[in-house]
Amino acid sequence: MTPKPIDILLVEDNAADVRLTQEVLREGKVKNNLMVARDGEEALLMLQRAPPHQDLPRPDLILLDLNLPRKDGREVLHQIKDDPLLKAIPVVVLTTSGAEADIIKSYQLHANCYITKPVDLEQFIAVVRSIDEFWLTVVRLPAERGR
Repeated sequence: MTPKPIDILLVEDNAADVRLTQEVLREGKVKNNLMVARDGEEALLMLQRAPPHQDLPRPDLILLDLNLPRKDGREVLHQIKDDPLLKAIPVVVLTTSGAEADIIKSYQLHANCYITKPVDLEQFIAVVRSIDEFWLTVVRLPAERGR
């Protein structure tokens, strides 16, 4: 029996980062379905399964940028972790900000980890591969999917 693919929600407004993340995860060891939200409001609509997203599965993992249009990633993180149906979903903050205040605030809002995106292409690829290795291969995610 083939294991169910891991459902990942990438919340990212930078098209190049989306494309690169898609490519790296496609080559990863674990089969996954990558959904993309281009801003914070769209991410929350997808997570809450509001129309037209009512048929989407709830993700097993969220990769969240902080600096998003329409609704900031910090607010998205706050709403995820404040919602009883969503709060158990691991959230990896993946952002360009290396500001200590952002790191502290993200952990106060219960982010599961904080990764500063490297600007170098090869380092960015290595970071996404490390997310694939750790979160999709090593970590055991909750079995209750599609909630």
